[in-house]
Amino acid sequence: MDKKQKQGVPYVFYNWGPCLIRIKISENFQKKLLKEAWASRKEASLAMNKKLAGIIKEEYSYRNHGMFIPEFRDIFDLYHHAYKNYKRTPATEKDVPPKYLLRSLWCNFQGPNEFNPPHDHSDALSFVIYLQIPDELKQENKSYIGKSAGPGGIQFLYGPGSDRKYITYQSHFPEERDMFIFPASLAHYVAPFRSDCTRISVSGNIADSVPLNTLPKDVAFEQAKDQDADQPKVKDGSKR
Repeated sequence: MDKKQKQGVPYVFYNWGPCLIRIKISENFQKKLLKEAWASRKEASLAMNKKLAGIIKEEYSYRNHGMFIPEFRDIFDLYHHAYKNYKRTPATEKDVPPKYLLRSLWCNFQGPNEFNPPHDHSDALSFVIYLQIPDELKQENKSYIGKSAGPGGIQFLYGPGSDRKYITYQSHFPEERDMFIFPASLAHYVAPFRSDCTRISVSGNIADSVPLNTLPKDVAFEQAKDQDADQPKVKDGSKR
């Protein structure tokens, strides 16, 4: 909570609702994701349409999730830090970020009149990264005169939304390299656009605890300090 003061009268402000953050990924990470997205697009067996809610013709799983683990580890350590600040929980030397597991990662090649209806995701956290936004779409969005984020915008919904005094809605038109991270249960949708172009984005889900029979073969376990032996933590198996 934040302490505010006006005209000598103190009051307390409480954060409320989900922790949604936006960051900017590096250009190198953008190029790495984009290169692998184009490569994954060539493999029909990686099509994700039957597993996703999107009204989008071309959605593909990445061929190799593991190659991005170093970048995502740093990003989700940052999210943990942001979440601690959001909860107003002081960080300590013993404060260690959770062991997150990248459960799924896919790329979206969104074309004209395609969209994502309101939906949520499984697991603990979800994210979307915008890799390529054509100038035609930027101009279309700039010409929009309504109240939302407009064509190609992403909207987040929380609560019933019946009382306009509450903040239950976030609407943004993303820029290239923007990454939104949010609780997987947070409902969201992506508006369509009319421009004859393709926007490329990346989405994924992060777990902090998963059933054993769904784990990849290369996942290892470690007993955390002050934790019972029969309650193992997930370790991603990669070197730090």
